[in-house]
Amino acid sequence: MSRRLEGKIAVVTGSASGLGQAIALAYASEGARICCVDLYAAPRNKINASTGKADDFNNRVNSGISTTDLLSQTYGSDTAIFVKADITRPADVEAAVEACVRHFGRLDIMVNNAGISVESTHPKVLRAHETSEDDYDRTMAINAKGVFLGCKYALAQMLRQDMRESVKDRGWIVNTASVQGLVAYYGTPSYCAAKGAVVQLTKQVALDYARDRIHCNALCPGFLKTTMTQNLQSDPALLAETDKAHPFGGMGSVEDVARAAVFLASDDARWVTGVPLPVDGGYLTL
Repeated sequence: MSRRLEGKIAVVTGSASGLGQAIALAYASEGARICCVDLYAAPRNKINASTGKADDFNNRVNSGISTTDLLSQTYGSDTAIFVKADITRPADVEAAVEACVRHFGRLDIMVNNAGISVESTHPKVLRAHETSEDDYDRTMAINAKGVFLGCKYALAQMLRQDMRESVKDRGWIVNTASVQGLVAYYGTPSYCAAKGAVVQLTKQVALDYARDRIHCNALCPGFLKTTMTQNLQSDPALLAETDKAHPFGGMGSVEDVARAAVFLASDDARWVTGVPLPVDGGYLTL
């Protein structure tokens, strides 16, 4: 590895599994130290046995190694810490940033990755008139408000601390949006609304904090082979259709997106801010 993030300190929300775990691992491999933030240390259970769809966000795997332990075993005992937080609660998010700074001394990178897709857990596709207010509110609270709170408290910390002598920038924020924040998809009104909000929030934060030398960009992944897309992966017809919609080799992996997350947090992105970056295997070209 090129050690592009050598010495940087990163908070990664939703780090217990999926894309968050992949980003944490990629950052550590490039020299960063990680504050892993999640509601649970254990990864999500992939499939609900009764429906064959993605399991509920709160159902976790009881066995296996946590992201924090994996990072510590692979890259050293002081590489990572775990902070339990509900990202919809301002006090929890503020405390997570404070815990990171207390342990590592500063905050250079904030990855607002935690998110859910309640719609992917339902046995059948639901359109807007069938979508419950609870599903919408829960999705917006985690996927949109959670990103706002992450930005809010990371920005406050970045503005308080001095820039590193080796770089000319004060901080890097990477938000996880989606191609569904740029174009619509069937039966996901809550998810599309929330990810669209993340795209616009990213641009607005980038504009307000450019003069402070704080970058804010968003990842817009295509469909990835994760717990969240089990409803697609478990249906051969849907899987074939989804693969076909990604000209560059079908559905992607979390590692594909984690590589882009490294770029957006590195000095290579010195003149990049306010960008919703599609990492989608060509999905948006069709």
